[in-house]
Amino acid sequence: MSAPGQPHIPVLLDEVIDGLAIQPGERHVDATFGAGGYTRAILAQGAEVAAFDRDPSAIEGGQSIVAEHDGKLTLIEAPFSQLAHELESRGLAPVDGVTLDIGVSSMQLDQAERGFSIQQDGPLDMRMSQAGESAEDWLNSADEADIADILFQFGEEPRSRRVARAIVSARPLKRTSELANVVRKALNHKPHDKKDPATRIFQAIRIHLNRELDELVEGLAAAERVLKPGGRLAVVTFHSLEDRLVKRFLRERSGSEPAGSRHRPAVGPRAAPSFETPAKAVRPSEAELTRNPRARSATLRVARRTAAAPWCE
Repeated sequence: MSAPGQPHIPVLLDEVIDGLAIQPGERHVDATFGAGGYTRAILAQGAEVAAFDRDPSAIEGGQSIVAEHDGKLTLIEAPFSQLAHELESRGLAPVDGVTLDIGVSSMQLDQAERGFSIQQDGPLDMRMSQAGESAEDWLNSADEADIADILFQFGEEPRSRRVARAIVSARPLKRTSELANVVRKALNHKPHDKKDPATRIFQAIRIHLNRELDELVEGLAAAERVLKPGGRLAVVTFHSLEDRLVKRFLRERSGSEPAGSRHRPAVGPRAAPSFETPAKAVRPSEAELTRNPRARSATLRVARRTAAAPWCE
């Protein structure tokens, strides 16, 4: 990600490329194409790329990169949860590497009309695919208790019931600025306060509308299915909810997760590890944080596929 108004800067790019250990002629998947930053870097290493994005604007914007690379880039408009099916149906599986950069893209944040940002006024949209239920639809129709649950679960907002009550009282809401101001007022936010509580609320609504955590769980299983023995998985996350899911997945699949205890007994025989023990998580350097402040919460986890069968066929 990049600072508002600046060109898109892929987070932890050098570290991702190092972790993927790309060899010329390999086939890799960029499961979150966005502006194509990781894809360009992978292509530069001599690999072919199949890139996914559910946002039609990203697919349209990537056509120039397709034209530049003479058949070495395939763009697929689909969520990454479907990557196994989409690759297999095109004869593109198995693959040597899968990269996932989780969350909202810089382009989506920086376009006020997409409704993702608390810093720019726009319609309450927040749909990555530009289809389906919008934030406006949901906020103006959902039960107060359901809103509170989503804000607590996906925004980790301890005063979620107070915020939900304020949202319902302020309905109908149509603009991002309206929602942000309702949240700030409900939580007694002052302009000089360091953190804006609207950030957590926008995050929660966005995750809910786009099924982001479900997508991540399904996408990790799909990556496990399509990776060759020795294939590499690189995942960049931006908040603790995502990173916990990735960490747990890799610990389980590598056999590092405890088999069970008297508090949490094992439910059956364990499958053979489908990933080697993952490398230590990587965080951005001070130099990258200076160059790209949006990288501050990023975490990279890399793991290598074994020859064992995937746990979920």
